[in-house]
Amino acid sequence: MKYLDFESKYDRFPETEIKGFDDKAFSGWDDIVNQLSNELKNVLVVDCYPGVYDQELLPNIRKAADFDLVVLMDDIFYEGEKITEIMKPFLTDDRVRGIYYYGTIMDFIDEEKLNKAIEEVKEAIHSNKKVLVYGFGASLVTDEGLLVYADMTRWEIQLRYRKGMTNFKCNNEKEDSLRKIKRGYFIEWRIADRHKEGLFDRIDYYLDTNVENKPNMVCGKGLLAALNKLTQKPFRMVPYFDPGVWGGQWMKEVCHLDPSRKNYAWSFDGVPEENSIFLRFGNVRVESPTMNLTKYLPKQFLGKKTYSRFGAEFPIRFDFLDTMGGQNLSLQVHPTTEYIHKKFGMSYTQDESYYILDCGENGGVFLGLKEGIDPDEMIRELKDAQKTNKFDDKKFVNYFHARKFDHYLIPAGTVHCSSSDTMVLEISATPYNFTFKLWDWDRLGLDGLPRPIHIEDGEKVIQFDRTTEWVKKNLVNNFTVLHEDENYKETRTGLHELEFIESRVYDVRTSVTFRSDGEFCICNLVDGQQAVLESPEGRFEPYVVHYAETFIIPADAGDVVIKPLDDKPVKVIKANVRY
Repeated sequence: MKYLDFESKYDRFPETEIKGFDDKAFSGWDDIVNQLSNELKNVLVVDCYPGVYDQELLPNIRKAADFDLVVLMDDIFYEGEKITEIMKPFLTDDRVRGIYYYGTIMDFIDEEKLNKAIEEVKEAIHSNKKVLVYGFGASLVTDEGLLVYADMTRWEIQLRYRKGMTNFKCNNEKEDSLRKIKRGYFIEWRIADRHKEGLFDRIDYYLDTNVENKPNMVCGKGLLAALNKLTQKPFRMVPYFDPGVWGGQWMKEVCHLDPSRKNYAWSFDGVPEENSIFLRFGNVRVESPTMNLTKYLPKQFLGKKTYSRFGAEFPIRFDFLDTMGGQNLSLQVHPTTEYIHKKFGMSYTQDESYYILDCGENGGVFLGLKEGIDPDEMIRELKDAQKTNKFDDKKFVNYFHARKFDHYLIPAGTVHCSSSDTMVLEISATPYNFTFKLWDWDRLGLDGLPRPIHIEDGEKVIQFDRTTEWVKKNLVNNFTVLHEDENYKETRTGLHELEFIESRVYDVRTSVTFRSDGEFCICNLVDGQQAVLESPEGRFEPYVVHYAETFIIPADAGDVVIKPLDDKPVKVIKANVRY
């Protein structure tokens, strides 16, 4: 089916070119090992993000020298059972949600074994022996020698979990992948990111391990030059796409995806916590989590106000929900700030909105509750539906027929979901793992298991006073035109006063300037074939974006002028933190 009247130029593999480090970038194990061997004096430290394939990395790394002492960090951590016991209060019995962990890597390390390893390495160095320290946390053992950081993206980790990879030092190969991801999201990735953020200025070489047996490496200075460059210009991240039980067909055409796949449901094309960046060093392309930018240069990337409010965390995300030719999403609600903080340890919640990129004749949004309903009756019928497989949504929930470019605001606590035949650009706060499903239309997930339902959580956060008239007045196309001239029209489209995100749509006829206020913004070209972004101060080279592409303008990029590239009007939606 054709959804566009033009050929999409959506770029699935956006890159940022970094000059000056071509001779310090390497591809393939032979070249990487040769470079490490040439630079190695007596100590090689290879610190790893949990999720790298040790069975691939360690044998190849050992080829760099004839090591007299090899220290494996796996032997210094507690045994798997004890690690799980420490994690147990944060894992919970829920399939998808745990409690955010604020501890450090040292909580899981046997300090006696660590101190012994430190002394062994010191003695070996003193004796001029060749030493290899390898594994997650290896840099804790010594500051000496050559430091390599072996990194990977969260998306690749999730794909490996699905293939059977276990969590760190955990014998859970056959466990539900959702539970593995939960352990990563709430605990492992948190401690790994905290550990990594203290290493950026120490790294001698950065090793990209995302593609099995096809590693790429660049010197640490090259990585830092790339991260610094990205704070000075607009850029795109590497999107990823995933099927789902309710998924549709729109992204196949627009985003050039495999047409033989049954569907695609989600795309993350604007989530720095999850997406990655491609960095081009001559003939070598290095993939790195965008979180590295957030952690290393938070003020330059986010802005001082945002950093002061959220810390080193990108607080807004853009993603796609495709039900064109698919099914309804699950009926759901997100927790209030108080609830998410008390129960899950999160500092802010998942407020969001649905901006309609496209829709069919029957497309729409379920949003808010009907007037005069009985909350107890609704909860009782939702619980009964888990046994009867029947729930009368029309009795309790509003339904709005959608049109292209509608914007539905969804402050936390509001019951909602999009229907079939709707293409949504979801603009939301970053916590994305906090959807309390209330009703899933009597279906199984792609794994053949019932999708998790969380009525017990949901009933505690549903705002039952958000009924039809309030929803119409506050949440449906709450548009205000702020400016209009021959160049552009600026319309405020949300979000609601209860949400911290400000969103504005720009209908650009000739040009519009996004004035830098020293804070980031995130945007998507929601109509028109392509536009060019320019710096009036010459800070960066002209940057072209295409229809449906999400792009970020960092805090330090300065003013940005947006123009239609082919003299045909375009439409851009921009979101930022409201101050």
